[in-house]
Amino acid sequence: IWDAEKCKLIRTMTGHTARVGALAWNEHILSSGSRDRLIYHRDVRVPEHTIRELKGHRQEVCGLRWNTDSNQLASGGNDNRLFVWEGLTEAPLWKFTSHKAAVKAIAWSPHQQGILASGGGTADMTIRFWNTLNGNMVSELDTGSQICNLMWSKTSNELVSTHGYSAGKVQNQIQVWCYPTMQQVATLTGHTMRVLYLAMSPDGETIVTG
Repeated sequence: IWDAEKCKLIRTMTGHTARVGALAWNEHILSSGSRDRLIYHRDVRVPEHTIRELKGHRQEVCGLRWNTDSNQLASGGNDNRLFVWEGLTEAPLWKFTSHKAAVKAIAWSPHQQGILASGGGTADMTIRFWNTLNGNMVSELDTGSQICNLMWSKTSNELVSTHGYSAGKVQNQIQVWCYPTMQQVATLTGHTMRVLYLAMSPDGETIVTG
């Protein structure tokens, strides 16, 4: 953990036995997902920081997103599974197994309670929407390309997806969708390789991709 203003290292937390590919904050809880297939909840206020160890995924945990409003955590794995965990419980509330590739892209809707979007990798290429209040899939859309990231707009009911390998001609693009119709609002190009990273400015007006 770093102090971003002072560029100073504050704390180092160990525990995982393989690379840590996913992180998510929920107030003072920092959750981490690893290639060792485990998710750790860490309370950064206390010396003995590891307070939960979640075992569920059969392969690397590559996606983690907290919904701080509902206190639910969504995790995606290279095992093609999407789990939803209630608070700090040690067993998943929901297990979704429809994706046919790794689930790295996960996003909670800020506009509608309990709506979760997930995107699959190269063998799947599909965005799926879930209702985590009842455990049902709401809808799905085949995008025709590997989905690397998903993020909702804070100001409008739109969703951004970033992509990699494509079955079609356009690869490595960024798509903006209108929800729930999933009509394309825009296609942004420029990257020559898959778009692995996506972040949004605090005011929600600008995105940056890597």
